Amino acid sequence: MNSTEAAAAPSTSITVGNGSADAAAGAAKPAAAPPYRIRLVRLVKREMKRPGGWKRSLACFDFFLRLLAIAAFVSAAVSMGTDSEMLPFFTKDFQFYADFADFPSLMFFVLADAAAAGYLAFSLLFSIFCIIKPLLTCPRLFLLTFDLLGVALTMAGASAAAAIVYLAHEGNSKANWVAFCMRFQGFCQQSSGAIIASFVGTILLMLMVALSALSLRRH
Repeated sequence: MNSTEAAAAPSTSITVGNGSADAAAGAAKPAAAPPYRIRLVRLVKREMKRPGGWKRSLACFDFFLRLLAIAAFVSAAVSMGTDSEMLPFFTKDFQFYADFADFPSLMFFVLADAAAAGYLAFSLLFSIFCIIKPLLTCPRLFLLTFDLLGVALTMAGASAAAAIVYLAHEGNSKANWVAFCMRFQGFCQQSSGAIIASFVGTILLMLMVALSALSLRRH
């Protein structure tokens, strides 16, 4: 090969570009963490595969429901227990006022909701024990039994109070009972809100009964 051919021959060169460096840098970077929802789903699936894992999940949900029910019953009892109203006009001998203590049904309502709230606060200990030991049946049987009693008690109290408040709102023309709430609007509104909160707590208790019955299954 003469000098002319050597000059005409193409020259080849090997260059190391940025591609290999970028690839190495990409390999060195840690993988991005999965989103929170994906990690939560994986955690739940892993927990469900463990022995008694699904029962532990039910126990955690039961604990959350008990907290909500305590708030509902406490608010209902406090709202009804502080319900009173006095009309601005009165005479020398007569004062027009309404107080929950004047109605035995409303008194029973307050006592029933207060008792239910106290029981639910005590039952949190058994609910926590069910989370720690989900395969044991004795704590769950205790909760199931007394939750049923709580449903009966609170349903009776809320139903009795609802009947009185309904008559106060609507009256009864056949018995010549006038609508009490035409004058005492604030009293009736507060008592109605307390009854709604009590019914919400009773529904939550029913859900707890269903969860307890479901967790007593062997499989």
